[in-house]
Amino acid sequence: MVMLTGPRQVGKTTTAREVKKDHYYLIWDNIVQRRIIVSGPDAVANHINLQELKADMPLLILDEIHKYSKWKEFLKGFFDVYGKDCQVIITGSSRMNIYKKGGDSLMGRYFSYRMHPLSIRELINPGLLKKEICSPVRLDQDSLNNLLEFGGFPEPFLRSDKRFYNRWKRLRTEQFFKEDIRDLTNIVEIGRLELLAELIREYSGKMLNYSTISTHINTPLDTVLRWIAILESMYYCYTIRPWFKNIPKSLRKQPKIYLWDWSLVKDKGAKIENFLASHLLKAVHFWTDAGFGDFGLFYLRDKQKREVDFLITRDNHPFFLVESKFSETKSINPSLAYFQKQTSAPHAFQVAFAMDYVDRDCFAEKRPVRVPLITLLSQLI
Repeated sequence: MVMLTGPRQVGKTTTAREVKKDHYYLIWDNIVQRRIIVSGPDAVANHINLQELKADMPLLILDEIHKYSKWKEFLKGFFDVYGKDCQVIITGSSRMNIYKKGGDSLMGRYFSYRMHPLSIRELINPGLLKKEICSPVRLDQDSLNNLLEFGGFPEPFLRSDKRFYNRWKRLRTEQFFKEDIRDLTNIVEIGRLELLAELIREYSGKMLNYSTISTHINTPLDTVLRWIAILESMYYCYTIRPWFKNIPKSLRKQPKIYLWDWSLVKDKGAKIENFLASHLLKAVHFWTDAGFGDFGLFYLRDKQKREVDFLITRDNHPFFLVESKFSETKSINPSLAYFQKQTSAPHAFQVAFAMDYVDRDCFAEKRPVRVPLITLLSQLI
C-alpha cells in the first residue's frame, strides 16, 4: 500500500488517479461509498470484483478514509486478506498517524509519501528524479513570479489570475476550518483557532513565542500548543527546530514556523523566505520518502545572535547551509562561514531572489557563495 498525504487541493487525488487509467475509487465523503467501506474489507473486495481473474492487478484508491474512526483496522484487514490481489493508494489531507493511540497496526504494510505544492524544478521537469541534486535549468521569470505570488497549489497557479486566486483562497480557508477541522478534531472554538492561524501568518519565518501568542488570542498555553500541533498535522503550517550539535551556546528549543501556502504571507521578505523554506522541505521530504537517506531541515542560531536561516542534514550530518536574501548584496553574511566551520557542512549558500539565473552548479562550490535562488532551487526536486 501507498499512503499519499499533503494539504487540501494540492493534487493528491488527481495524481493517484493518473497512476493507472483503469482503477477503482472510493471516497469517504460519498455516503454510498462510505456504506461500502464501513461494511468491511469483504464488501469492498466484492465491490471491485476481486473474485474475478484479471490480466493486471487492479488499483484501489481510498480517498479521505482517515475520517473513518476505524480506518487503520479496515486497512489492516483488507491488506492481510487481499494485499496480494490488489494495489492500494490511500490519500488524505492530514497526517495519517495521529488518529489512533497506541501502536501502528499498519507497520510494514505501506510506504508513505508526502505531496507538496508545485516547485521550481517541477515546473521545469515534472518527472521523479533519480538523484538528490540535479544540473541547473533556467525557469522563465514570469513563472517564478507567478509561483511566488499565487502559490504552488495547481489551480490558482495555472490560472495566475488575482480574482480567481482571491475566490479560491476564501473558499479553501472556509472548507479547512468549517469542514476539515470539524471532521477531524474536537475543537469547538473555531473563531479563536482562526485567530491563531492569522497570527501564524504574521509569524512566518520567526521564532515562536508561545506565551505571547497565548496572551494575544486569550487562550491557555497548553491549548495553543495543542492547536499548533493540529494545524501542523493538517498541513496548514510546519515548524523547524534549531540544530545545536557542535554549536557552542546554541538555541535548543524555540522553533521557527512557516506556512505550506507561502502566498498567504504578506511581507515580501518573509514570503520569499517561506518560499525557500517550502522548497527545501519538499526536497527533504522527497529525498527521505524516496529512500535516498534520512534528511532533515533545521535553522542555526546562537546566543550571540549569529544566525543562518536553514541547515539541511543528511543521515544526521550537515549537508548544506542556506541564507535567504531578497536582493543581491556584495557582502555575505559572516554567520555562513562561521557555522559552516562549526558544522563542517560541505556547502554554504547565500540565496538572492532578485539575482539573475546563472548556469552553474551551485554544489560545485565548497566555500560560502552568493547564488541566485532560481538556480539553486532548480537543482532540487
